[in-house]
Amino acid sequence: MFGAYGHTGRFVVAELAERGFVPVLSGRDADQLKTMAYGTGWEARPASVDDPAALDRALAGAAAVINCAGPFATTAAPVIEAALRAGIPYLDVAAEIEANLDTFTHFADRARDAGAVVVPAMAFFGGFGDLLATAAMGDWTTADEVHVAYGLDSWHPTAGTRSAGAVSRRRRGDRRVVFTGGRLRHRSDAPPSLEWRFPDPMGARAVIGEFTMADVVTVPSHLTVPEVRTYMTVEAARDIAAPETPQPTAVDDRGRSDQTFLVDVVVRSGGAERRATARGQDIYAVTAPLVVEALDRVLTGRTHAAGVVSAGEIFDAPGFLRALSPHITVKLP
Repeated sequence: MFGAYGHTGRFVVAELAERGFVPVLSGRDADQLKTMAYGTGWEARPASVDDPAALDRALAGAAAVINCAGPFATTAAPVIEAALRAGIPYLDVAAEIEANLDTFTHFADRARDAGAVVVPAMAFFGGFGDLLATAAMGDWTTADEVHVAYGLDSWHPTAGTRSAGAVSRRRRGDRRVVFTGGRLRHRSDAPPSLEWRFPDPMGARAVIGEFTMADVVTVPSHLTVPEVRTYMTVEAARDIAAPETPQPTAVDDRGRSDQTFLVDVVVRSGGAERRATARGQDIYAVTAPLVVEALDRVLTGRTHAAGVVSAGEIFDAPGFLRALSPHITVKLP
């Protein structure tokens, strides 16, 4: 477990322990690792991404590695390399569009040839939307459009989210990204302001159109669809843009914030439309059951593919989403 002591990493470690896994804690800060491991019996193995030997020691004997340490533009490739050397599956929770694209671009052939499993973006942004879109597609083999609308009542970003966002903005020269005409494109104009009609009780809400998230990498990596568009409620978009917005504050004994979400996915083909929705609490906390359920399915062979694969391609999407019922409420077509 790399990046074990970060905000999302702590949720993932707790979920691993709750489901009977034995976490091996890793990351750069030896003191934080020791504090986190104290009294648990878990191993703390400090490592940094610029030290391949330390990464190899951290992964020695592990069944798999989950990377929760951003920015993933910096951490993903070195940890994937270490996983390939160790011959173990790799999963991460990257929301960075460019970092996820790098993983598909640079490791697809090597992972496939090695029969390895590499699952990027196995998180709220990227993996979750991909699972919902895949479930909505059902028996369709192609579609004209996939729309993923994020109904967040607020978004208090972690320091890691802000850092990763800054890296992505620098890489794209402050341009925004869209997936249209079957490929990623960059634009310099302002995104449109629209209205999205979410299912009740949320109803019609103002959203930022083309508020592009990692779904534009995961969804078209395996679904034949030329248009993938994502949307964000105006309130959440304002929160993430404002430098004074505080980090999440825990309101329950699980450490979750009071932030709620509704993810509404609409797939269109010809004149037909299919929809899948999911509701829950705290976008960071819900990443933990997402990635740990993925880990469990990889380790128990409940997969459809190998190589660098997104959640919707490697897993039974409807079954996966229903398995998350303690954490989310899902409605599938």
